Amino acid sequence: MKQYFDFSGKVALVTGGSRGLGAAISRAFAEQGADVIIASRNAESCDQLATEIEREFGRRALGVGAHMGRWDDIDRLVETAYAAFGKVDVLVNNAGMSPLTDSSLETPEALFDKVVGVNFKGPFRMTAQVASRMAQGDGGSIINISSIGAIRPQPEYAPYSGAKAALNAITVAHAFEYAPKVRVNGILPGSFRTDIAKSWSPEKEANIKSAIKRYGEPEEIVSTVMYLASEYSSFTTGTLIGVDGGRP
Repeated sequence: MKQYFDFSGKVALVTGGSRGLGAAISRAFAEQGADVIIASRNAESCDQLATEIEREFGRRALGVGAHMGRWDDIDRLVETAYAAFGKVDVLVNNAGMSPLTDSSLETPEALFDKVVGVNFKGPFRMTAQVASRMAQGDGGSIINISSIGAIRPQPEYAPYSGAKAALNAITVAHAFEYAPKVRVNGILPGSFRTDIAKSWSPEKEANIKSAIKRYGEPEEIVSTVMYLASEYSSFTTGTLIGVDGGRP
């Protein structure tokens, strides 16, 4: 039987990779044979997951603490990744934050800047740094984890929606800029049962407006990431795929 997602000999870099969707993605790449670089603000969490991955899957794994809203941190992360592995075949821009606000008028400037920095500024710089190297080498795949909120915005998370909409825009722009050797695609997740979901009321899931009528599990986004990272999506770029349980 053909193994569709075989990443043996590949290197995957996952931002926001130490917990939630990012941890599930990091583990999945290692399970399918890839070496993995796990990045997030919490270096200890990255190191812990890297140790678990090496022990469980026998793949090389490196944890790197880096803030995705700071270009100096991003540049250091990329240099560290290439120094350790010599290449990056797959980049998953997963790091993000989605704080709620009472109103647009009462949104603090510092919070606005932080939301835009992590959700838009960071992936822009990460892609520029990694895709430019991919284009000069053997190519690769970049996957931006956006949000269904980018196309279905709500007032309580307007800055987040705007930043993710901007991420959608550069997904297409970068797909053209770094083609044909680099493919750039995006995934728009709906509500997933990650750490943040622990603070949501039971009524929120009971009243969710989706065809499947529940939250997604972190593992349920993995196959879409694997597809976009693999050669089986070699004719797919500049595309946004919803993984949202069927949101109207």
